[in-house]
Amino acid sequence: MTAHLAPDAKEATVGELAARSGVAPSALRFYEREGLITSRRTPGNQRRYSRDTLRRVAFIRTSQRLGIPLATIREVLGLLPEDRTPTREDWARISECWRTDLDERIRTLQRLRDNLTDCIGCGCLSLAKCALTNPWDELGEHGPGPRRLLEEKAPDADGAGGDAREAGAGGSAEAAGPPVAVS
Repeated sequence: MTAHLAPDAKEATVGELAARSGVAPSALRFYEREGLITSRRTPGNQRRYSRDTLRRVAFIRTSQRLGIPLATIREVLGLLPEDRTPTREDWARISECWRTDLDERIRTLQRLRDNLTDCIGCGCLSLAKCALTNPWDELGEHGPGPRRLLEEKAPDADGAGGDAREAGAGGSAEAAGPPVAVS
């Protein structure tokens, strides 16, 4: 089966949509059951998807890869017109729905990329730098999880805000004393 639709094709079978989108037919049927995509039925009860379903499926798959829940994807797709093929303006309008969330995800991924080799404030105290930037796991008092990755301006061990990429102002390992394991 080819991985493209004929240029004049206005509809696709489940197999054609699966081949072109790279999504298994079972996933397409699941998306339909979940209200993410729609199809019409032929007199022989076979599914036929409009060509613009390809873009919806691509949107769903990309959103899922970013960790966006299906319920949120369904809600946003519900803002698209059902009586016509969505236009560029329609897609631009729905992209605004989670621009803030995506921007925050991008910042978090950048912090992860840039800081994973340093103390991230998770409480493991396994890196030598943890004793300097998070003595006695003081960042744990600011909440659970890797505090330096979760917050735009992660607190230093002394409680002052600092850039997540900076070493904290916790002093030296000698001045701070040995780190303590946290249960």
